[in-house]
Amino acid sequence: MNPLAITAILFAALSAFAFSASRRGRLMLVGQPENRFDRIPERIATVLRYAFKQEKMDYYQPAGLAHKLIFTGFIVLTIRTMVLVGRGFDPTFNLFILGPDSAIGKVYEFAKDSVAVLVLFGVSVFFYFRLIKPQKRMTLHWEGVLILCIIATMMLSDMLYDGAATVLASRFDDLCGATTTASIEMCQRAAIVKAPYAAEAHIGWSVFPSPAGSLFALLLKGASAGTLVVLAHIGYWTHTTLVFTFLNLLPHSKHFHVITAIPNVLHTNLEPKGRLRPMAATAEALMEKMGAVAELPDPTAAMIGSARIDHFSWKAILDFYTCTECGRCSDNCPAHKTGKLLSPKHLTLALRDHLYENETNLIEKGMRSHEEKKDGETLLETIDLVPNIVHPDVLWGCTSCRACEEQCPVMISYVDKIVDMRRNLVMVKGEFPHTLQKPFQGMEVNGNPWNLSRMDRSAWTDGLDIATMSTKPDAKVLYWVGCAASYDDRAKKVARATARLMQQAGIDFAILGEEESCTGDPARRAGNEFLFAMLAEANAEVLGTYKEQGGMKTVVTACPHCFNSLKNEYPDFGVNLEVVHHSDFLMGLVAEGKLKPTKRVEEKVVYHDSCYLGRYNDIYDSPRDILRSIPGIELVEPDYWTKSRGLCCGAGGAQMWMEEQNTNRVNVKRTLQLLDTGAKTVASGCPFCMTMLTDGVKSQSLEDKIKQMDIAEILYESCALPATQSNEPEPVPQAAE
Repeated sequence: MNPLAITAILFAALSAFAFSASRRGRLMLVGQPENRFDRIPERIATVLRYAFKQEKMDYYQPAGLAHKLIFTGFIVLTIRTMVLVGRGFDPTFNLFILGPDSAIGKVYEFAKDSVAVLVLFGVSVFFYFRLIKPQKRMTLHWEGVLILCIIATMMLSDMLYDGAATVLASRFDDLCGATTTASIEMCQRAAIVKAPYAAEAHIGWSVFPSPAGSLFALLLKGASAGTLVVLAHIGYWTHTTLVFTFLNLLPHSKHFHVITAIPNVLHTNLEPKGRLRPMAATAEALMEKMGAVAELPDPTAAMIGSARIDHFSWKAILDFYTCTECGRCSDNCPAHKTGKLLSPKHLTLALRDHLYENETNLIEKGMRSHEEKKDGETLLETIDLVPNIVHPDVLWGCTSCRACEEQCPVMISYVDKIVDMRRNLVMVKGEFPHTLQKPFQGMEVNGNPWNLSRMDRSAWTDGLDIATMSTKPDAKVLYWVGCAASYDDRAKKVARATARLMQQAGIDFAILGEEESCTGDPARRAGNEFLFAMLAEANAEVLGTYKEQGGMKTVVTACPHCFNSLKNEYPDFGVNLEVVHHSDFLMGLVAEGKLKPTKRVEEKVVYHDSCYLGRYNDIYDSPRDILRSIPGIELVEPDYWTKSRGLCCGAGGAQMWMEEQNTNRVNVKRTLQLLDTGAKTVASGCPFCMTMLTDGVKSQSLEDKIKQMDIAEILYESCALPATQSNEPEPVPQAAE
């Protein structure tokens, strides 16, 4: 080939890419520091699972398979690109070990050709989804079609180069047998092209070692030597230049994920999925010093939550770079699916676009002070994300269900960013939905979002003879009741069923009673971090006291929100206990034979997965195993929306106390999905889910035909009880208003 030309291309392409990549790297580093370089073995395992095996791609087929084929092609064909660049300097270059006469070379040639064909198949799938049957979830832009054209052309040009060079190699002896000046010149030109293909003299299609190259050689066998030389050069230079063109398009397009996806997966959050990162200690110290959030002179100045783009961490900025705009997040978002303003994809793109638009300010000018501001000039420090870039309704529409994060194939996080922006709105600006005022006040004053008297917290236990930890500090199991089961009349029945089952199984347990307060989950998800910290510290002190007394070993709760906070977030406050959801605990009692479901329950049941139990803590099987253990139960599942893909009930993220933004309600949509199974009983394992699904059933006027029950209630109905007890429904003690 031409050493001068390939040198010029390499220098220009790599210089341009180095400039663009360095700008993106410097821009990423304006984010806040965060340690994502720990636990290296776990991170490598995560990369192998999600970046190379691409497990999450399987949620959407055949797009997932097509992407895997293209990704595999990029890996295998990277070696081919190195070989072709080397041939620009030395026509015989084969990366030292991939010569046509070597076994390794033949195996690689077969792998390269096979993968190239599979890449073309993958590209055709995406052409179909972009041009023939466009997918609403995707960003349908000409850039995507251009990239697909580039990839397809790279594959075909490589095959063209192989085919033309193979035919030239087969004719080389005859071509160079003539002695005319023209023939000698053609011989010299052909020698440059055919050098690596001397072993491929036979023309005819063969599966091994070069299925694609031999097919193109068969198609070109009638072409003249001059034409073959031209076609070989076209194939070579087209493939080579497109590789470097593609490389330089990446930092300026959504396909930047080709470079950033593996690093993004490598640096993913390895903490429990249910743990929100506490705010920076500097922000907490600042707020403690100031004493009142409302007195901040500039809401964007202090890094309390995220008010500006540079308040996010460098990893969050890497998330922005890595978004592929595939729309899987929004396609599974309950808020987006019910017409709310929130779209996780468009939230990420809005933040990314804002970041790019202010690249010069962030990198070159830096964060200038207000004293340097010129008349009429808009500086970056005055650009508040909410409402200038992100509408408040986008943030307040989130149920924190993590469906977006479950679906994202490149491990982008969304809930933490939304909560961080909520934190700034609540604690700095004092801006939040007015319906949250009462729950905030209730949690602060009475330790529950209903703002009911703390003295009524144990009223649900009337007649059950349940001890409190204060009277029985040596109890081995603490039953953490939660606010819902303490005050909501429907949830009280679940608490009574759970307690009766534990009594029947002989469990040594007690409750905290008036010493129990809300875990603070609604406050934290709503952005009121200080209220959460106040509640968590108070609860941590109580739990720590009883743990030190040596009795309490296990905490059992029927509320997934309490379960998640106690298990994943309270360790930040010094609480390290075995925390078990009642589904796991009761299933364990059934497995041990301490509970024996013998009475038949002739019901067709569908189980609804709580987000905080399933997607947050990977508990999917225990509730279903409980239902399967009950004679007569027929357990059914929604066709698609089940387990990790289950739609949220609509209550998470403090939505339980907020009004929905439109009349298309999440709980109704979820209820209809469950009822489509033909089930007559909807089972759940969360008091908030129970409330939302009950309302969903009522919205369809089916409350007389469809039951909504907790798994503990169904198990309680089936288990044999001592003669002194009964399975008949009990009157529920009423809490005083």
